Amino acid sequence: MKCPYCGFTQDRVVDSRESKEADSIRRRRECEGCNKRFTTYERIDEIPYMVVKKDGRREKFDRQKILSGLLHACEKRPVSAVKLEQIVDETEAYVVDSPERERSTSEVGELIMSRLKEIDTVAYIRFASVYRDFKDVSEFKQELEQLLSGSGKDQKKKR
Repeated sequence: MKCPYCGFTQDRVVDSRESKEADSIRRRRECEGCNKRFTTYERIDEIPYMVVKKDGRREKFDRQKILSGLLHACEKRPVSAVKLEQIVDETEAYVVDSPERERSTSEVGELIMSRLKEIDTVAYIRFASVYRDFKDVSEFKQELEQLLSGSGKDQKKKR
């Protein structure tokens, strides 16, 4: 295992536990080069789950790709890594629960956006602008207006 801090390849396992769902093993490791600790997860490699792209191509479901997109959307926002991990876990469970072992990217994207909308509206708009591929400012404005009108309804309900 390569240390994410210094790149050294020697480490020792400090702690090892099964996840709650017993589908992965969490290992705390300590780098023998810089003595920093990091966490790794081991999962069983089985038949891959697929996502169907807009153009019909099929691609292997990639947790890291989703997490990367969420990290970009939530950059400099008060969203914890735990919340992002929860979104990725929910998304993965959604794909895994499919009887055909695949979901469309539109279904996956809408699920992610609905969760982001609940957590942080700015991160939601950032993610939506990339996911929906806004072509100009008017599309961005339209999404903001829908968000604001939806928020206005929620505000009235709370009072």
